[in-house]
Amino acid sequence: MRYSEAFKLQVLREMEEGKFASRAAAVRAYGIRSRGSLIKYWAQKYGKTHLLGKVVRVETLKEVSEVQELRKRVRELEKALADAHIDHRLDGAYLEIACRAAGIEDVDDFKKKHAGKR
Repeated sequence: MRYSEAFKLQVLREMEEGKFASRAAAVRAYGIRSRGSLIKYWAQKYGKTHLLGKVVRVETLKEVSEVQELRKRVRELEKALADAHIDHRLDGAYLEIACRAAGIEDVDDFKKKHAGKR
């Protein structure tokens, strides 16, 4: 369904005047076939973005400190993972050098034969 420009502006004007608490309320009142996305589009088109509302996130001090602690923990785990990756690569390089020094040509075959043996 198409809506006239005058109709769109009327809906936006009534929202500005506070007649509707939300876009959904305006949709219901006028029977607009949309869940509010059309009114959102109209508001953006006509420069009435103040009608769209803002999402405000309220956090307690406990939540803020938890987020900070979790971010710190993620950084620590990322560093530990990077260190483990470097250690793994070094172990592989040392094994290759030792195999070559011992005259073992096929390093992959050596790994398969001796996997899990200590």
